[in-house]
Amino acid sequence: MRLPKHIGIIPDGNRRWAASHGMTKEKGYDFGISPGLILFKLCQQYGINEITYYGFTVDNTKRPSYQKDAFIQACIDSVNILSKEDAELLVIGNSDSPMFPEELKPFTTRCIFGKGGIKVNFLVNYGWEWDLNYNKPLSKDKVFKSHDISRIDLIIRWGGRRRLSGFLPVQSVYSDFYIVDDYWPDFNPQQFIDALEWYDKQDITLGG
Repeated sequence: MRLPKHIGIIPDGNRRWAASHGMTKEKGYDFGISPGLILFKLCQQYGINEITYYGFTVDNTKRPSYQKDAFIQACIDSVNILSKEDAELLVIGNSDSPMFPEELKPFTTRCIFGKGGIKVNFLVNYGWEWDLNYNKPLSKDKVFKSHDISRIDLIIRWGGRRRLSGFLPVQSVYSDFYIVDDYWPDFNPQQFIDALEWYDKQDITLGG
């Protein structure tokens, strides 16, 4: 099987999952933490070089405060869990904003944990305009903020939505996009395997 070197993960549907289970919407984020670790282990097993999780965006912080607090805490917990694995962790996002959790600032330069190996990027308080310096004047030394993240081969989005939602616009320029209709908290390994098998059948030309 031809495997992607770098996989992007959009773990959507947490709030809809919670509502469908009779919970308040913010409760869904807690149930999205374990799937992230399972997926990481699968990527290790299959020899994936790099994985990027979409944590939360600048736009997400406009949600009600109780939801905002819940997804911020879920990101903190997820990064802390991954820091106990063999991984090279990097958290990317606007760390100058008060919306960026203090607990994750030590991860804004890539940190090696355990034996290292797979690169894991976590987007926290991320915005494409911030990444691309969109509102700043052009200059010779202008570099996008996420330059340490490589081009993404495959993006998998849970929750049935068919949009990028501002996910790493530079790295996703030639990404194949696979949609899982199930909500992220309903993750199961077969969904990941199905995505890899689908990717193996795609005609990858990179425009050539």
